[in-house]
Amino acid sequence: MSRLRIFRRMFLANVKEFYRDRSSLFWMIAFPLIFTFIFGLVFSGGDQITYSIGISTEKPTPVTERLIEEFEDISTFTVTTGNLEEELDALKDGNRRMVLELPAITSDDVRNRVTSDVKFYYSKGEGETNRALISAVKEIFTGIERGITGDSPLFRLEPSPLETRELTQFDYVMPGILAMALMQLGLFGVFQFMNLRENKVIRGLAVTPLPRDTLFESEVALRLLVAIVQTFLIVVVGRLVFGVELVGNLLLLAGLVFLGATTFVSMGYMLASFTRSLEGGRNLIQTVQFPMMFLSGIFFPIEIMPDYIRPVVRAIPLTYLGDALRQVMVGFPPQYSLRTNVLVLTGWLIFSAILAIRYWKWE
Repeated sequence: MSRLRIFRRMFLANVKEFYRDRSSLFWMIAFPLIFTFIFGLVFSGGDQITYSIGISTEKPTPVTERLIEEFEDISTFTVTTGNLEEELDALKDGNRRMVLELPAITSDDVRNRVTSDVKFYYSKGEGETNRALISAVKEIFTGIERGITGDSPLFRLEPSPLETRELTQFDYVMPGILAMALMQLGLFGVFQFMNLRENKVIRGLAVTPLPRDTLFESEVALRLLVAIVQTFLIVVVGRLVFGVELVGNLLLLAGLVFLGATTFVSMGYMLASFTRSLEGGRNLIQTVQFPMMFLSGIFFPIEIMPDYIRPVVRAIPLTYLGDALRQVMVGFPPQYSLRTNVLVLTGWLIFSAILAIRYWKWE
């Protein structure tokens, strides 16, 4: 037999073996496609990034109303009006990028070319973003002046940086890492139990005095113990190595970790209940967890995602766990209230548990 014929037969044998290994097919072919699809959905929407600014007026006048309308017409800005104290509190909490304080500018002031002082407040952090916003605001006021008087200055801008607690990108990411760890602990932790089921170990235990429910409960208890260890290690490394400051209540954090871990453990058993083999369960769980990981906003803000994908984001339980952990751990501005996050996670826990109990097969 010629060397070429031997090579061809071996090559065809390898192709058949590769095709039969569904796990390899997933990791080498489907997995890169899933990544491409997810990042394409997130970053190809072309939606413009917007910045939330607050505007407070000393006394509403036709001139200040026109100024507010000018800012509202700019698609880059999401404008909120209110009293100065409320808007500054929103700025300190991270819910505003900038706050403008407009004096009571009258039509007589405009006719008489009276220069009015306009204060704008911003956080000392976000240096590059602030410089761009300050430049944009100055250009807007300059354009308004040209439209009203030609060249005469009507506004004197007074920058007022505020001392706020600076949040780094890692402050955002670290709670997301913990949320991801809890998700993977719950989803992938079910593999050990599925392995026992596939190898008929559970069937063998059925003839012993050991109740199968006790075996299940011990598995869940182990996952919760690992969740505590994960949380401790991530918090310690984040604090000692990267200087992340924890601002929330530790008991509340522990409660969220417990809720998140039990929710995803329940989801893992729910998904596993719809498959008979370990390989099938692995592929199903991997297919679910990767989109969840990258569409939940645990690594980058939801605001950068296209509008058409937001309903999917709002349906993912990891979205709410990540948001709750960011609020409690580092005081990051929330997407949802803590109550909403807890209710959604509890709903997913109950829903997953009901389906897992209904469809789970011990053999």
